[in-house]
Amino acid sequence: MPPKLPRSIAVVIFPGFQLLDAAGPSTAFEIAERFHPGSYDLALLAPGGGQVESSAGLTLSARPLRKGSFDTVIVSGGEVARSMKALKQIVAWLRRAKARRIASVCSGAYLLAEAGLLDGRRATTHWASTDDFTRRYPKIKLDAERIFIRDGDVWTSAGISAGIDLALALIEDDLGPEIARRTAQQLVVHQRRPGGQSQFSALVEIGGHTGRFVELVEWMRGHLAERLTVERLADRAAMSPRNFARAFTAETGTTPAKAVERLRLETARKAVETSYAPLEQIAEASGFGDPGRMRRAFIRSFGQPPQSLRRAAWA
Repeated sequence: MPPKLPRSIAVVIFPGFQLLDAAGPSTAFEIAERFHPGSYDLALLAPGGGQVESSAGLTLSARPLRKGSFDTVIVSGGEVARSMKALKQIVAWLRRAKARRIASVCSGAYLLAEAGLLDGRRATTHWASTDDFTRRYPKIKLDAERIFIRDGDVWTSAGISAGIDLALALIEDDLGPEIARRTAQQLVVHQRRPGGQSQFSALVEIGGHTGRFVELVEWMRGHLAERLTVERLADRAAMSPRNFARAFTAETGTTPAKAVERLRLETARKAVETSYAPLEQIAEASGFGDPGRMRRAFIRSFGQPPQSLRRAAWA
């Protein structure tokens, strides 16, 4: 039998791209290639090719976007508004690109969405883009909690460093868990990072745009097992319930009730994925009361029950 050809990996960048979005996955594939020679052939592509400046001011040399078939296309994120002409070229190219799988890092998901590649699919992107992304692309089932998501032949990942998590998952899909594990060890990172984006995100812990509700949100975190009604939260904030609900929503972008549920989900998911505590105990401590209610909230928000998330985290 003739030897297998290396898998062609195209990393797509544009003016204003985030350097780590491209460098992180590229380095992971480079290291995997050391452990399993002949596996990957990396190419950096950009509209027009040449020297492409990142948001950090450093430049990388890229080849022009080209026709042909690829094993994997990975679209970097970054300052997506810096060069609209380049972005339109990438979107048009993605619509006709031939690849076994297509992936994005961080805000690169916007380009996949513009190309129609995420319609009807589950996807993720940087936590800070959750509201904007959902508003722009209602056909996409966004789960901003996940570090990366695979839906068929399309993969998306969360913010910046999550591109490394994505690349490790792609490497494991290609070469098996042992090569992925050795690659992660060489990078000095988790092969499967525990927890989701909420452990790194601002969620509502910043207390809103001005930080007005920082103290209240921290208090909420410490009292999740208790009844946190609008009236009780308003009393804590020394406001009338009506004024409090209006001000909190305007400040944080979510209602008090949804904020409480998101904090409970964040706490419960972290406990599910990083401990062996019984689900009954986690449900009670996080304020869901019983495992059934917590399970329904998990399925509604994450698309999976707690047991599935625990198995995936400890696999």
